[in-house]
Amino acid sequence: MRAGNLITMVARTVIPAPAEAVFAWHEAPGAFERLTPPWEPVRVVRHEGGIRDGARVSLRVGPWPFSLRWDLRHVDYQSGRSFTDEQVSGPFRSWRHVHRMIPEGPDACVLDDTIEYELPLGAIGALIGRWFVQRKLKRLFAYRHAVTLRAFQKTPTQEEGRD
Repeated sequence: MRAGNLITMVARTVIPAPAEAVFAWHEAPGAFERLTPPWEPVRVVRHEGGIRDGARVSLRVGPWPFSLRWDLRHVDYQSGRSFTDEQVSGPFRSWRHVHRMIPEGPDACVLDDTIEYELPLGAIGALIGRWFVQRKLKRLFAYRHAVTLRAFQKTPTQEEGRD
């Protein structure tokens, strides 16, 4: 990746659960679908190998008839802590998304999503598309982090059962 047009987006949320539990939730079948907002036109075409190194995901993104294929591969799998997806081919010049679950004591972690990407068309693409893509990613990850947080928040009835 060329650093000149590389754009970074970071989303961080404290989740009231151990890092290993949040990681397992992300690794479980159907996680991508749970984390996809209902307003996003994204369809999984093929998913092979989960999130471990070498796994592949092919998506169709965008509304028909303008949808594009987006092929990603998973690398840097660290059980209970992190995994990364990288674009093989798709709408970006480059894309690298690191998903981290950073322990914050025994009963909490920081869910950290760091995305580094480069838009097509060099400086012109960055100038025209940066605001739009950053806005879209911030909304997407606000949703994803809210879904994850809800999955681990205790309800009042769950709290009553504790001594």
